Amino acid sequence: MNSTLKNLREAERKAELLFRAIEERKLIAAGKTELQLKREVFALAEELLGIKKFWHKRIVRSGKNTLHPYRENPPNLTIEDDDLLFFDFGPIFEEWEADLGKTYVIGNDPYKHKLKRDVELAWHEGKAYYEKHKGELTGAEFYQFTLALAEKYGWGYGNIHCGHLIGKFPHEKIAGDEEINYIHPGNHKKMCEPDEKGNERFWIYEIHLIDRQREIGGFFEQLLS
Repeated sequence: MNSTLKNLREAERKAELLFRAIEERKLIAAGKTELQLKREVFALAEELLGIKKFWHKRIVRSGKNTLHPYRENPPNLTIEDDDLLFFDFGPIFEEWEADLGKTYVIGNDPYKHKLKRDVELAWHEGKAYYEKHKGELTGAEFYQFTLALAEKYGWGYGNIHCGHLIGKFPHEKIAGDEEINYIHPGNHKKMCEPDEKGNERFWIYEIHLIDRQREIGGFFEQLLS
């Protein structure tokens, strides 16, 4: 296995432990603000895994804030009964980046549970498509496929891209914000092509399904390789 991929998978495995601990400790609860929950998760990450550094801002979004993609900074909301929320965390483990996003539902609202289920099903369907076509697939083509996936599952799509490069910290500063570093409609480079130094590139695939009328969104992301 490629050593970079091995390190990225190990970073993701450790990030999964953080999500598991969030669930086991029942940190997700109505009555907390998004900021309060974010601080609790940050403290838990340091306590359990020694994580003090994240390569991008830590995101907890609930209610109507789940419509907003990563770059937005909506006001801090209080998590409500029967609410829906998602996390987007990018912890760093020994200078290797992870990036995980998951959706959670408080209560029994069937429509919100459907959204949580659909966003994960759509992600895995997208990954299967990528694996089948990755030798020829461009970022733009994969983005268009993901838009079609959202429509297939009966949702809108909430972002201008559906993923990005991942690597050794600080990949973001090194790679920059150019469209070729994202699974973006303007990226016509094949995703399998190496970087300018000839190194294999690795991708985070993310899906953000939304219903603007009901003001809810579901989010799921992880390593594509």
